[in-house]
Amino acid sequence: MATHKSAEKRDRQSEKRRKRNVADKSAIKTKIKSVLSAVEAKDKEASVKALKAAVPAIDKAAVKGVIHKKNASRKISRLTKKLNALQG
Repeated sequence: MATHKSAEKRDRQSEKRRKRNVADKSAIKTKIKSVLSAVEAKDKEASVKALKAAVPAIDKAAVKGVIHKKNASRKISRLTKKLNALQG
């Protein structure tokens, strides 16, 4: 347990960031699942719409440092690849 004032503040900051990161990761996972379910249902319009919502969220998480930038790039690439396979 922190005993100095600065260490206590650091604990509070860390906990706040952890909660924000968990929420952001959960939101990303939900958006990815919506894209995948639309692709599995072979619904082109819904999958395009879901992908357009998922890509900015993934990019934003990468910029914030919630996930690594290459992880974000890989996720976007795989989702786009599945969507393109559905369309063409």
